[in-house]
Amino acid sequence: MPPVQEISVDVFAEKLKSKDDFVVLDVREPSELEGARIQDSRVVVAPMSVLGSKGIGGLPDAAQDKDAELLILCHHGTRSAQVAGWLAAKGWTRAFSVSGGIDEYARRIDSSVGSY
Repeated sequence: MPPVQEISVDVFAEKLKSKDDFVVLDVREPSELEGARIQDSRVVVAPMSVLGSKGIGGLPDAAQDKDAELLILCHHGTRSAQVAGWLAAKGWTRAFSVSGGIDEYARRIDSSVGSY
């Protein structure tokens, strides 16, 4: 299995400020989205439970392209790393786990996203 590619929340924050074309794949469950959420048009939600049951078919259209840059987000970075590794094994070359997840992002970068 290919190594998991990760980016820090600092790099993630810089990417969000840019106009770059990428997808933020939020793999948290619907109940978690109420506690903390990044407002950006590039965010798409694909709960890990859906990916577990539907496989690649559970990915939103924006994340189906194996060449798309995916910045994968969860609460602390564990699930996003699992999904990034899974996608890399399936042929995605630009799938990056956001290390520390939305929790670290909220604590260190932008508390307005909320926390839980």
